Amino acid sequence: MIYRLKYNPGVEAIQDSLPQATSEAMTIALDSACHDPYGATEPYGEDDGVTRILRTEHAYAILMIGHKYQEVVVLDLIYHG
Repeated sequence: MIYRLKYNPGVEAIQDSLPQATSEAMTIALDSACHDPYGATEPYGEDDGVTRILRTEHAYAILMIGHKYQEVVVLDLIYHG
């Protein structure tokens, strides 16, 4: 089952402001997370099965996996160059 991607307010604008290659890598990684939320991510802090981290070479995203509505919500996006 494919999860639907959602962004917290303002986070999509952060992705849009990233360098093109970084933004594209994050888009591909987010697509993978929507197809396999646990295979494409790792626990963020304590493994509660909900809050996850998705890493790419130059950025990472903090995600919330919502099972009830089959959503992957991007809570924050951090660019580390």
